[in-house]
Amino acid sequence: MSKKNQTLGEFIIENQSSFKYTSGELSRLINSIRLAAKVVNHEVNKAGLVDIIGTAGDTNIQGEDQQKLDVYANDKFIQTMTKRNIVCGIASEEEDDFISINSQDENHQNKYIVLIDPLDGSSNIDVNVSVGTIFSIYRRVTPVGTPVTIEDFLQKGNQQVAAGYVVYGTSTMLVYTTGHGVNGFTLNPAIGTFYLSHPDMQFPEDGKIYSVNEGNYIHFPQGIKNYIKYCQQEEGDRPYTSRYIGSLVSDFHRNMIKGGIYMYPKSSMNSNGKLRLLYECNPMAFLAEQANGKASDGFTRIMDIKPTELHQRVPFICGSKNMVSKAEEFMRNA
Repeated sequence: MSKKNQTLGEFIIENQSSFKYTSGELSRLINSIRLAAKVVNHEVNKAGLVDIIGTAGDTNIQGEDQQKLDVYANDKFIQTMTKRNIVCGIASEEEDDFISINSQDENHQNKYIVLIDPLDGSSNIDVNVSVGTIFSIYRRVTPVGTPVTIEDFLQKGNQQVAAGYVVYGTSTMLVYTTGHGVNGFTLNPAIGTFYLSHPDMQFPEDGKIYSVNEGNYIHFPQGIKNYIKYCQQEEGDRPYTSRYIGSLVSDFHRNMIKGGIYMYPKSSMNSNGKLRLLYECNPMAFLAEQANGKASDGFTRIMDIKPTELHQRVPFICGSKNMVSKAEEFMRNA
């Protein structure tokens, strides 16, 4: 079979033996994410309709207004994964605390936990800009047969067994890794099937795009300010092009394909940074490293940071390897 015509389901089956644990559970979990993504995609694509857009009249744990689609996506992903009898726990950016899930035999036999940002970039929904879903999968560390605890969720990113994102854009793509490279699948909406469209995705080692909210420039650390000025200098292959969508999934996706760096540093407004370590930074860092890229908080590898709380925020610099290393150099020398 031509790789180009390979469906996501076929790819999962063919590559199941390369998973660290081959019981089939991880395959079923990726399949459940695929199913939920199709359901959410259908809803996102009619977001211009009056009954969908707008806020849900509530705020999430971060204090941000929840869009109706945020709530919808959160519910769909939690429902789908819970019903499949695979996960023992889920943590969502939209939930105050983690959710413990018992197995169907009621003996807590399930082995995987999932951390999810159900609809990243949701402030862009009502202006028709791409949004996405980010997911991160670990094996539990507490004994099988017991309910999950916070310890299962506060694992370093280097313990992830899979991570990925869905970008709901001009075409809908599911991109994921299980630690053996990164592959992208594009949804054919006519038949509801994801096809392998981007095998073995790689960040170019160098890029010409920098992605940062320059409106916050005045609040950034000096090292980031210096790096931005470096990006703008006319020298060699610079100045670089500035591209910032404000939807992490979309910015990351573009930079992985074209070569670039994404930065969400700490600032005088967000002293720890704004992005969440567990729902956004760790999964994107895993993908970046599997695609020949790099992810850092400016000084430390993202996936080596030991989480201390569920909704922890960290500074985030991610993208083409040489660009991230150069930004780190500016941070060290500031």
